Amino acid sequence: MKTPKLPVPTPMRGIDTAFTKDSVARRLPEILQRALTENELPKTAVAQLTTLLQSIPNGRIRYLPEHLAPELDIWQANIQPFLGQTWLEAPWLFVETYFFRWVVAAVDHFRSGIDPFAYQKRQGLIATDAQIQALLRQANQYIVNGWQPDHFRQLLLADLWGNQADMSMWSVDDETMPNHAAADDQTAHLLTNDATAVLQLLQKPVNQVDFIIDNAGFELIGDLCLTDYLLATKQVGTVFYHLKLFPTFVSDATAFDVESTVAYLSHHEDPIVRATGQRLITYLVDGRLHLVTDPFWTSPHPLWHLPANLQDQLAKASLVISKGDANYRRALGDANWPHATPFANIVSYLPTPTLFLRTCKSEVLAGLSEAQATEMAKVDEDWLVNGRWGVIQLAHAQN
Repeated sequence: MKTPKLPVPTPMRGIDTAFTKDSVARRLPEILQRALTENELPKTAVAQLTTLLQSIPNGRIRYLPEHLAPELDIWQANIQPFLGQTWLEAPWLFVETYFFRWVVAAVDHFRSGIDPFAYQKRQGLIATDAQIQALLRQANQYIVNGWQPDHFRQLLLADLWGNQADMSMWSVDDETMPNHAAADDQTAHLLTNDATAVLQLLQKPVNQVDFIIDNAGFELIGDLCLTDYLLATKQVGTVFYHLKLFPTFVSDATAFDVESTVAYLSHHEDPIVRATGQRLITYLVDGRLHLVTDPFWTSPHPLWHLPANLQDQLAKASLVISKGDANYRRALGDANWPHATPFANIVSYLPTPTLFLRTCKSEVLAGLSEAQATEMAKVDEDWLVNGRWGVIQLAHAQN
């Protein structure tokens, strides 16, 4: 197993910073309370979720209840090293993935099909319908003009800033959710911008691009829009979406979420939006767009623990596009690296050039200069966590 070139710092925990403590002690209970309010759940599920709610943050980590699930044994083994620790003492990424895995167990998702976050996901589309129409109108015009590097840059920016719509951080109706719809904001709030290097990889048509997908809702629209452009212009032959095995992190996308979003677009009253949906259906039917999943994407492990089958899959791509904050945290082992640590020396284990599109919603970050990190602290006190700053950060595969 390839690992980072540098010694990995200890993964962050809830007790480490004010932000991680708040994330565990306040945000997780709020998410759970919202799920209880927005769903009519079976009494057994309500009882288990209420017990879970009461255990955060000072209760002890324990095994999942017995239920039907394809990776239950794997998850019980993942939990074993942290049994008896509190929610604040165990590693932060483990705690968050464990929390959502408990919610899935409580609602018996693999038998019932219940998605406790479905309401938020639906509202994520409805609330951004005007933005969706505007983005797809622009993208359709770009497609008419064929492959143009500047158009790709614009869609890349749109896809990045769609990551601001994160329902595990802000509910759909939260007015504090950041939004960089204005063109000037989109470039002014970039901490790193490797779009030119990405275009070098795509200067000639390539066979395959893989996306490690993050959120449903408006962010997924950005992914679909960029995918439509790459496939319609024939700059890419095939696209793979790596999706979550079950509903997690509130708005993370499953295969069902992609299919339902495509259906939403294909039945839209706006003819341009409808045309986009119909093209996406064609890609799904003819195999140019593949929806795949693996238990790894809902595990608590760092990205360098990629199983061999995923290593092989990603190695076939000319480019991997990793979306969102949680996938970025996973890539860096959710560790508190000095922000000036060379990014390439951490993700040196990746088998393929990988582009990270991520708005900053946690303190895990690398690849800045010392001067930039110092200056950012003066510009915006909460720059690491408020979602107003983003990265277009490319890591080339290393031998």
